[in-house]
Amino acid sequence: MLSSVVAKRLVTGVCQAAWRPAVTGLVSSRGYRGDAPDDTRGDLIEIPLPPWEEKADEPTDIKRRRLLYESRKRGMLENCILLSLFAKRYLNTMSENQLQQYDRLINEPSNDWDIYYWPTPDVYQGEVMDMLKEFTKNRNHEQRLDAPSLEYLDKESQ
Repeated sequence: MLSSVVAKRLVTGVCQAAWRPAVTGLVSSRGYRGDAPDDTRGDLIEIPLPPWEEKADEPTDIKRRRLLYESRKRGMLENCILLSLFAKRYLNTMSENQLQQYDRLINEPSNDWDIYYWPTPDVYQGEVMDMLKEFTKNRNHEQRLDAPSLEYLDKESQ
């Protein structure tokens, strides 16, 4: 007579063996970054994005609001947190030139990985990038786990 432990292991092993072929057909066998030597990258899909265009006639207050929204709604949580906290601290004090640099920095790259990895291309280097680099050092050791609530906007408008 089989003990319950042996019977459980036997049933589990049979079930896993029966399940394995179905699962391996669904899951890609290549590495996380697709850097397998035989990877042809034939399965990658390029999604064309419209080129970034500066909104020259946009009023400054509208631009600030748009940039605040775009700082909060990123494709990566890490960038959402970083850029929304940066925008909370600096966006209302930026000059028109700095707003243009920030707009280009967060909207021209084709995806958030281009912003996330440092160093960024020379075209994005400037006063705002220096501010952002200094902000990311977090010299005050602030806890930055989430984007700020929008309640601070109500306090500023009063």
